[in-house]
Amino acid sequence: MSTKEVSTVRCNLTITFRSAAEAETVHRSVELDNDGYLETKVEGQTIVARIEADSLKSLLHTLDDFLACAVVADKIVSKKD
Repeated sequence: MSTKEVSTVRCNLTITFRSAAEAETVHRSVELDNDGYLETKVEGQTIVARIEADSLKSLLHTLDDFLACAVVADKIVSKKD
């Protein structure tokens, strides 16, 4: 029986906001969707995200979903159009 190595694709992302309060609010808004797909934390004005996936396609899908949610949350928090 041969063993097949499983490759992992990783991405580290930082998003900096205008204030620590905005970063925290956006983080709270999107963290519920993160379960099992990525790890996030707030460091000052920045959300730090770490994503791991079995393939590049899966990583890009997770990253796209996370960023889309973060953009919507940021627009609501900062009251932008």
